[in-house]
Amino acid sequence: MASQKAVKWNQPFYGAHEDRWFLSFRCYTKYVQVQFWQGTSLEPVPPKASKHEEVRYLDIHEDDELDEAQLRSWVEQASRLPGAKV
Repeated sequence: MASQKAVKWNQPFYGAHEDRWFLSFRCYTKYVQVQFWQGTSLEPVPPKASKHEEVRYLDIHEDDELDEAQLRSWVEQASRLPGAKV
């Protein structure tokens, strides 16, 4: 599977299919936000809703106890989806 990378709106985007994206990141002062573009299709669904129906977020703060296995699972699941046109 070919991987796609791009920077849009100063954010790194990752995709597995041409011009379709499954993951991006936003960096804020106090946390990093992982955006799953088809997050409602993941199991379990990532915790934070979006104004966009299918998008879900995971906010990672410096002192959070990150569940690395769950994050890895979400990324792997998301990479197998068709991706979103953004």
